[in-house]
Amino acid sequence: MIESNNTFRDQCLSGLLAGRGPGRCLIIGEVAQSHDGSLGMAHSFIDAVARAGADAVKFQTHIASEESTPQEPWRIKFSRQDESRYEYWQRMEFSEDQWRGLKQHADDSGILFLSTPFCVKAADLLQNIGMSVWKIASGEIGNRPLLKHIAATMSPIILSSGMSDWEELDDAVALVKESGNPLAVLQCTTVYPCPPEKIGLNLLNEFRGRYSVPVGLSDHSGTIFAGLAAAMLEAEVLEVHVALSREMFGPDVPASVTTSELRQLVDGVRQIERMIDSPVSKTEIAKEMQPLRTLFTKSLVAGSDMPAGTVLSEEHLKLKKPGMGLQASDIPKLLGRRLGRDVKADELLQLSDLEISEIAAANT
Repeated sequence: MIESNNTFRDQCLSGLLAGRGPGRCLIIGEVAQSHDGSLGMAHSFIDAVARAGADAVKFQTHIASEESTPQEPWRIKFSRQDESRYEYWQRMEFSEDQWRGLKQHADDSGILFLSTPFCVKAADLLQNIGMSVWKIASGEIGNRPLLKHIAATMSPIILSSGMSDWEELDDAVALVKESGNPLAVLQCTTVYPCPPEKIGLNLLNEFRGRYSVPVGLSDHSGTIFAGLAAAMLEAEVLEVHVALSREMFGPDVPASVTTSELRQLVDGVRQIERMIDSPVSKTEIAKEMQPLRTLFTKSLVAGSDMPAGTVLSEEHLKLKKPGMGLQASDIPKLLGRRLGRDVKADELLQLSDLEISEIAAANT
């Protein structure tokens, strides 16, 4: 069992940890805008992510007038009801009371509530409702006023590195470290969906060596495979986009796993953690498996009826189950030796079946 040792997951989950079970990796189900502005759908996502066993559910808090202009271009023109991306952000807004209700729902469901702020006003809203862990989006890494504002809360911060070069990421990490906040840095490639060759799992260990902080993956592949691979590299944070169905509307759906796949991912990560944290001794395993050898291995038996005095050759010997007698490795001990008694076909052979004068030689 993985024991709590003040991991980044422990720091983030705090009072929720007792109900989450063992584990090292903080697993986040990222809803983003997949609720499409529906408060009811947002609440449905909380239930689904909680049932899947993730540690946290994450949204995005947008305030159009504070973070955007009517001139902002579409990344993908997917919406049939919004003339501009600015109008889309307006439609994604919830009131402070509505966000408070979502956080309370997550609290009641025993999972951590997260929402990424895209402006200082959104950060203040989220602080007002009691959000205790911060996720900084890839596009906000260079937003030093926002980073400083959030760092002042002294709460854990998760930085996503999807569009940053080393210089920008170094600056952001240094800022948070100087403030003393618990910090995790995520590898992220801002491609939707992200192909396997762009995932960048090699950067997890590079981040560890460069920053000496917990690391993880913000995955946009739309599969469970990248997350499982990150778990094998002992990622401390794993964020995946989620959708209730691949037939849902929205630009993030192709880069999302379904909530049933999220359940598989959670189970897989926890099993991988148990494997990594439970090294085995080959010697001890062999001892434990000894009773099974009689079922799965073979013994040397007589290939046919043979009278006493037969000089044994390979043609006289067969390997057959059960494995209770001499093993294949004992064949050289029998070759060229004379039988001291008659044996029947399929009879398990023993060294004591040899002539008395041959037994001692066979044992050397």
